[in-house]
Amino acid sequence: MVGDGVMHLRGRIVSASCVLDDGVVSVRGDRIVGVRPFTEWVAAQANSETPEFLGTIVPGLVDIHNHGGFGHRFDTVDAAEARAAGEFHQRQGSTSVVASVVTGAPDDMVAQTATLRAVADEGVLAGIHVEGPFLSEVRCGAQDPRFLSDPDPVLIERLLAAAGGHLRVMTLAPELRGFDVAARLLAAHGVVVALGHSDADYAAFRSALAPGGPGTLVTHLANGMPPLHHRAPGPAAAGLVAAAERRAIVELIGDGVHVESGFAALAFATAPGRVALITDAMQAAGLPDGDYRLGPQPVRVTGGVARVATGAIAGGTATLLQCLRWAVRDCGLPLLDAVVAATSTPAAAAGLDDVGDLRPGLAADAVVLDEKQGLRRVLRHGQWLT
Repeated sequence: MVGDGVMHLRGRIVSASCVLDDGVVSVRGDRIVGVRPFTEWVAAQANSETPEFLGTIVPGLVDIHNHGGFGHRFDTVDAAEARAAGEFHQRQGSTSVVASVVTGAPDDMVAQTATLRAVADEGVLAGIHVEGPFLSEVRCGAQDPRFLSDPDPVLIERLLAAAGGHLRVMTLAPELRGFDVAARLLAAHGVVVALGHSDADYAAFRSALAPGGPGTLVTHLANGMPPLHHRAPGPAAAGLVAAAERRAIVELIGDGVHVESGFAALAFATAPGRVALITDAMQAAGLPDGDYRLGPQPVRVTGGVARVATGAIAGGTATLLQCLRWAVRDCGLPLLDAVVAATSTPAAAAGLDDVGDLRPGLAADAVVLDEKQGLRRVLRHGQWLT
């Protein structure tokens, strides 16, 4: 219902700051102006009109690690393609998308970052994530090993300039020579230092996540790192301990392919409120099996699983809403905890302070779900997308 320039959304509200069985989210323009119980809202009205009960209303989802979707890529110099990838995920409920660039030739990565800057300037993207090329060759996964290198401050400066203030996150392996200098440079520019694609031992990884250390985010926990082992706990254990101590947030790819539900349940139980669901989506998200690309490498998708020629998993094919449903259905996570993992936690991880919750003053981003977490409607910046 709209009146006096204000739109009122009624439903079951589930967000980090507010849980109401029957509440109303009030929106004016592109901002939330009120969130309160329905009975309280009714008492304050001068007329007898009431809004339709829409379903379960959650904040717009926040995906901070995403390489593309519906045939479109973020590792591109075509702004229209990057825009289409972002808009696909928005229509699926991810109203805030941080676009990820993968390892490639330095000049290509800089050009792709500049392209994403233009799309971010338009407001389509929430920021840019650069994944590589300063990663472990041993744990490169689907990153092209031909272009991996030790951290290079000159390339970082070029990427920062190309991003024009939109570089939110950069993933580095902490064991590489030059990591400390690179991490300090990024932090000085307000960029979140994420640790990942690493073969570091427990002590080295934990040191980079120590109080006062540069790392505050772990890129796709358990993927691109040694397996968790009781005599060699490695980066996975170090990341979980840091998250449990509330010194880091760990990403978790929630597509049911990259990690088994039991491991995910362990992560959620160990570090409640510090796990950020991500898609790591690539070009094939939302499309059938077939041949695609991720960065410089060809990818084949079979049975919904994307792999490069080496057999390494090459990103995900799910949307973030599908990841949220997986967390509830397969991992046994309460809906509120899954919503937090797909909204406020990733927003905090990437420094996005305008989204990720339903409270006055924030961007008017919301997703309406049915009783099985199926998608009904998407509101982005006060406008219905679906």
